Amino acid sequence: MSERQWTQGNELTLLENGEAFFPAVFEAIEAARDYVMLETFIWFDDEVGRALRTALIDAAGRGVKVDITVDGYGSAELGRDFVDGLTDAGVRLHVFAPLPPMLGYQINLFRRLHRKLVVVDGEVAFVGGINYSGEHLRSFGAKSKQDYAVKIRGPAVADIDRFCCDAIGDAPKGRRSLRGLLRRLPRGWNRPEAGAQVLFVARDDHNHRSAIEAMYRLGLRKARRDIILLNAYFFPGYRFLRAMRQAVERGARVRLILQGEPDKDYVKFAGSTLYDYLLKIGVEVWEYMERPAHAKVAVMDDEWATVGSSNLDPFSLSLNLEANVFVQDAAFAGELRGRLEHLLEHHCRRVTREEVKRRGPLWHLWRWLAYHLLRHFPRLAQLVPLRNEREQVTRVVGTPAETPPQNEANAG
Repeated sequence: MSERQWTQGNELTLLENGEAFFPAVFEAIEAARDYVMLETFIWFDDEVGRALRTALIDAAGRGVKVDITVDGYGSAELGRDFVDGLTDAGVRLHVFAPLPPMLGYQINLFRRLHRKLVVVDGEVAFVGGINYSGEHLRSFGAKSKQDYAVKIRGPAVADIDRFCCDAIGDAPKGRRSLRGLLRRLPRGWNRPEAGAQVLFVARDDHNHRSAIEAMYRLGLRKARRDIILLNAYFFPGYRFLRAMRQAVERGARVRLILQGEPDKDYVKFAGSTLYDYLLKIGVEVWEYMERPAHAKVAVMDDEWATVGSSNLDPFSLSLNLEANVFVQDAAFAGELRGRLEHLLEHHCRRVTREEVKRRGPLWHLWRWLAYHLLRHFPRLAQLVPLRNEREQVTRVVGTPAETPPQNEANAG
């Protein structure tokens, strides 16, 4: 986190769900002249995944350099024909796999490349929580996911560009893209009033293990009036809960939106084990009831906001590779707040103390045990030896790839 600074003069567009996100990404790829870098956790061979594949193959056919990085577990359902069409067109496909396969199966269940990033020509970037699958479209049905991403133009793109280049070991392209970006900056970009201030923050297992959580806690400590957190998988540690309590004690209204109709049953159970404590300290707990919530966003007071891939649970905060953008801008924060207020008014129900109190002492004992078990689980997972860092990303270029194993679809 310390290696990057706040940038000023950025232009931001909030994208809600696949209906807004996919066309914006595909349009940027279709306009690419030099290169495309994309990272994702899930890429499915469905309507959306095939549309992305077509856009990337077309870009490569125009001479655009295309680098795609997927998680070896989250995107394990891509078959030989799907992959061969990409590599035959010249797309460089990278697969993140921190653990070697066992009996032909990926076993990295708890260390995942969970980032969702796109950079095109060093001019435009996308950061958020939306994967490339039809699950993010309303046409998918009752289990379609509610989520957000942000499209960025301006100086923050250079930080994301350099980060993606470093991840695939292609630093020279990052330097070239930075020069190109500087040539395209609008006059007066370095004045605070010229546009949004943005900080790109990534979490890894080495130098930035708690970077995203630290930024969240900083926002909680600074907030004085109103906080809204929408997070799909909420199970934070002691310091995060303490920061929420202190915000309430300062007089801030804290509203937490969690899943009421989750895609995985254990998600609601894990979050509900905290309801008694959260309500006791004065946090308003709301459940989003329309469909599964997959978002990882927050807005605090009038200018602070974040959008990204990081949940507030032990996996995202302690094990997975994640990326968020943090924003200081009244217009962007106001738009995100408006979207969340709409969900609260029309699609959420508030959890009451009465329904939590009805639970017996055995429930509260189990809640206490489950919390401490899950909170300390990452320490146990970190005992599993990893591959050498340079071996975690395997490049598949121009040669037929083995058909990945068929894993259960993941919700990340």
